[in-house]
Amino acid sequence: MIYTCTLNPAIDLYIALKEMRANAVNRTEDEDYQPNGKGVNVSIMLKKYGFTSTALGFIAGFSGSYIEQSLKDLSIQTDFISVEGITRINVFINTTEEYKLVNQGPAIEEKALHAFREKIAAIPQGGILIMSGSLPKGVPASIFSEVAAICHQQSVKFILDTSSAAVLETLQYNPYLLKPNEEEMAAFFGKTHPLSEKELIQSGEKLIEMGAEQVLISRGGEGALFITKNAVLKGNAPTGIVVNTACSGDAMLAAFLSKQLEGHSPEECLRYGIATGASTAFSKGLSDLHDIDSLIEQVHIQKI
Repeated sequence: MIYTCTLNPAIDLYIALKEMRANAVNRTEDEDYQPNGKGVNVSIMLKKYGFTSTALGFIAGFSGSYIEQSLKDLSIQTDFISVEGITRINVFINTTEEYKLVNQGPAIEEKALHAFREKIAAIPQGGILIMSGSLPKGVPASIFSEVAAICHQQSVKFILDTSSAAVLETLQYNPYLLKPNEEEMAAFFGKTHPLSEKELIQSGEKLIEMGAEQVLISRGGEGALFITKNAVLKGNAPTGIVVNTACSGDAMLAAFLSKQLEGHSPEECLRYGIATGASTAFSKGLSDLHDIDSLIEQVHIQKI
């Protein structure tokens, strides 16, 4: 069984307009509301690739109810913990430039956090847990290593995608897969400059040495890198018109994992991951996969 965990989910409001002017009424040309949060995105994309999952995390208020119902409408199981407040609504504006407005979300009390730990401990042996995204107020960064420890003890494959430097604390529990982007890789190791491809590979190999089984690095327009103790793979990104990059990494992770679970080669998993991430970047929200076949033809994988 696959579980996704989004501690700080959101509704994403996508807005498009020709230009945005200060001190004026800006009327939009297009709008779209979608349930979001990195783990939520992974659940939705897994479903599109034929894999069921259960979405875990915290929800609050009318916006939380919207997310839960939206997932149920897609036949995705949920096991959220309800808390006080309102689940955040993030705004993505596509105009002459792309703007991302990301809110904080509700505060989580210790009682809810305890209930969350119990849900993680109840994941059956042999399951997969994908923990993604930022932390809401009231949740310590140590939660990542706590969850990693529980998964290690329960023989649950732990996959982590977060910008928190607390990722390094999980490595002692041998996470199954880490999915950072370029900026996150630099931050993990205290680098303030953009990492070169060589530096990204060296940093990924360092994560493997420290305990991770696999590292999938999303690189936006540069494609992605996949690193294990046995190989380093590089894939280019296909070309297209970028509309919204917010969910691309989540789509990449879900597609990569889907193909891995189907038993495909690492090269094929990476091709599908990159193509699905790109298709999502070329869409308002998560890809509907209509262009996957044509995008896959543009993705070429090489061993480094």
